[in-house]
Amino acid sequence: MIIEFQGATRTVTGSMHLLHINGSTVLLDCGLFQGKRAESIDRNKNFPFDPKSIDAVILSHAHIDHSGNLPNLVKQGYTGPIYCTPATQDLSTIMLKDSGFIQEKDTEFLNKQKAKHHEQPIEPLYTVADAEKVSELFRSIPYEKEFPVLKNVKAKFSDAGHILGSASIRIETGENGQTKTMGFTGDIGRWNMPIIKDPVFMGNVEALISESTYGGILHDPPEDMGQELAADITHTINRGGKIVVPAFSVGRTQDIVYTLHKLFDKGMLPRIPIYVDSPLAVNATEIFKKHQECFDEEIFDHILHHHDPFGLSQLHYIHSVEESKKLNDQKGPCMIISASGMCEAGRVLHHLANTIGDPRNTILIVGYQAEHTLGKRLVDKEEEIRIFGTMYKRKAEVIVHNSFSAHADGNELLKYVGAFDKNQLQKIFLVHGEFERQSDFQSGLQKQGNDHVEIPVRGQKFEM
Repeated sequence: MIIEFQGATRTVTGSMHLLHINGSTVLLDCGLFQGKRAESIDRNKNFPFDPKSIDAVILSHAHIDHSGNLPNLVKQGYTGPIYCTPATQDLSTIMLKDSGFIQEKDTEFLNKQKAKHHEQPIEPLYTVADAEKVSELFRSIPYEKEFPVLKNVKAKFSDAGHILGSASIRIETGENGQTKTMGFTGDIGRWNMPIIKDPVFMGNVEALISESTYGGILHDPPEDMGQELAADITHTINRGGKIVVPAFSVGRTQDIVYTLHKLFDKGMLPRIPIYVDSPLAVNATEIFKKHQECFDEEIFDHILHHHDPFGLSQLHYIHSVEESKKLNDQKGPCMIISASGMCEAGRVLHHLANTIGDPRNTILIVGYQAEHTLGKRLVDKEEEIRIFGTMYKRKAEVIVHNSFSAHADGNELLKYVGAFDKNQLQKIFLVHGEFERQSDFQSGLQKQGNDHVEIPVRGQKFEM
């Protein structure tokens, strides 16, 4: 088996790893790279391999940086199966169509600008129609059920505890009379978070590809989520401001809504209008309700006593563009939860443009912001922010809540990898993290007695 790394190497987005086994090739994830515009366009459009040469795809979860380039893969000739969990299939189906819609609209906007300067128009990376073709290739497999991928190759999904349907992947191969085992963590979640279950150990392997997003960084405890959120919201309400929350439509939006539900029930927050302005989040919330097999005991108990944890009496799910635009005229304090989570596209850009110049307002960051994204510039509290080509003076307060992160922190990553038998685990590869975070995680793993920890660069290959 040869492992080839072609995405999320020394960076956080664009997850894509190749396994060359017995003359066949398996692709682990096929995510969109997010960063500087020109580099993103080039890397997402041009695969470093022939899509027709891939025999099977195994998808860890539905987040766009792991699944978002599947429509382009299929557009360029891939026709094989895409294995994933049932919840990931349902979420990916709506998320990829939404991504295709965004690609079309972004291209339409850019072509209007190009026309003014008499420049050649561009084509979208893929369309809604391209995304719909991916759905025909999905093959859903439940957790902990071993399934054949190719001849002499089988795999198993274990709950990664990151978002609904997220999985770590254990792969077993037979080559030259020998059995080899390797694992891919996907994105590892946190313990004791609301809604979904805790991460599950996949079983021992000889080689492990591990995410490293928050290597060396510690999150605030999950139990602090509500109290800190209530304090910041109340502070903004008292000065008459709005709260804009750029949130990933899948996972983070539902976590926030559920936390708000509990805060209102306990009387910890004054009641203000709350708007979820993301058609994708609305559809994703319905899928959450469908896949209760992924829920932990806490939310089952909540459903038993409070019915619907995702439907607050003062919560408004926004569907149309017209409704979204009307939020700009909203008077008085309110909260607007809108995608995208890294502020690179979607309706949240309009809300940021409308609120960023008012010191009464708060921009609440609740998820990881990759380098070179608008979200990262907000986290860095830059004084001037460019949105839709226009520069805005940032006067709104920016608050970061890492307790909402769906990624394991440094100690939780060490806890997860520490469960593997060191006598069997021969090699660890760190992906999906900035190099500084990976180096910190590498040091922590080595202190635990893991001597062979690699931080691969893009295009690097390793033979087991």
